[in-house]
Amino acid sequence: MTAPLAPRDAAEAEEAVRWALGVGKTLEIVGRGSKRALGRPAQTDATLDLSGLAGITLYEPKELVLSARAGTAIAAVQALVAENGQELAFEPMDFSALLGGAPGEGTLGGVLATNLSGPRRIKAGAARDHFLGFVAVSGRGETFKAGGRVVKNVTGYDLSKLMAGSFGTLAALTDVTIKTLPRAETEASVLVLGLSPEAAVAAMAAAMGSPFEVSGAAHLPAGVAGRTGVAGLPDGRAVTALRLEGVAPSVAHRRDGLLGLLAAHGAREGLAVEASRALWTAVRDVTPFRSSGTPEADRPVWRISTAPSRGAEVAALIAAATDAEVLFDWAGGLVWAAVAPSADAGAAAVRTATARCGGHATLIRAPAAVRAAVDVFEPQPGPLAVLTRRVKESFDPRGVLCPGRMWAGV
Repeated sequence: MTAPLAPRDAAEAEEAVRWALGVGKTLEIVGRGSKRALGRPAQTDATLDLSGLAGITLYEPKELVLSARAGTAIAAVQALVAENGQELAFEPMDFSALLGGAPGEGTLGGVLATNLSGPRRIKAGAARDHFLGFVAVSGRGETFKAGGRVVKNVTGYDLSKLMAGSFGTLAALTDVTIKTLPRAETEASVLVLGLSPEAAVAAMAAAMGSPFEVSGAAHLPAGVAGRTGVAGLPDGRAVTALRLEGVAPSVAHRRDGLLGLLAAHGAREGLAVEASRALWTAVRDVTPFRSSGTPEADRPVWRISTAPSRGAEVAALIAAATDAEVLFDWAGGLVWAAVAPSADAGAAAVRTATARCGGHATLIRAPAAVRAAVDVFEPQPGPLAVLTRRVKESFDPRGVLCPGRMWAGV
């Protein structure tokens, strides 16, 4: 493998892709490498390191718009918008706990390329819903742009949605534009204690269907809740958590209303602002399943998306087939499962559960040899696989960019 290619600007990024085309090489696109272990292991000849493309190029708080180079640290973006009373409402996950890296090392481009989002997705949407525009270099070695710097942009195809979640297989993002939103003045969490997963799903459904504007709904079984590291959580009991955000009088009023609504579901407690923030950071980053620092010794972790009403059933089916611990987010619509190590990382059990209940699953953490042997992303039915190949060929006809990262041969 050649030394990493480290462009200092968008023109040099285009030049690097053109070089790869000219010499018949393939490129792995990375920022700071915090999500490098996601997907199938790299099958490339060289690395295109975009961490040098850093810096915020435009920020207009009144217009709720921010533009930056793709290699800009996500932590720097979040710090800047926080100074102006704003936030990235899609609440991007930090993979350092799960994958064993350094905290806060992700980049804005990496967040968008993997379409990350946290517990607030049930209210605010995912990264793709806040992605306004970009400049990128395709696998053809051509720089192109899409979208713009306004929230209501209806010019041309919405390619931002296509790039979000493409894991660098279609183009190398060099500049991106996102929308920001005002940050809530305060928050609080209502906890319901000791529920089974099935009862927790019912309680979360009641909360989400209420007028109290819940911005997070998660369930942590007893053993999982005990490993969040959050002070103030009851010991040895399952925790079902509902988050409320906004101005203080509104949060207090809605908290009281939610406590009353959930009275029939079991013992209830409140969680004050600092403990609430710590809890939702732990849910966002799945810290109960944190890496031991030895990847070969860590349990494989799956991220499963299903209908919220089927979350508990999915978890039960997986647990019946393999030793597993789970954490429920998005009111049960997102199930994180840490399964016993095996040759297929529990793939048979997980795929059987999603086939029965609906949904899709992604293998987030497993040794490289396992990720090379099993389907990391949901296997695609024939017509969808054909469409995926056609899209890949449109942007990257010679397979220069991250070949095989999502599906073998694509």
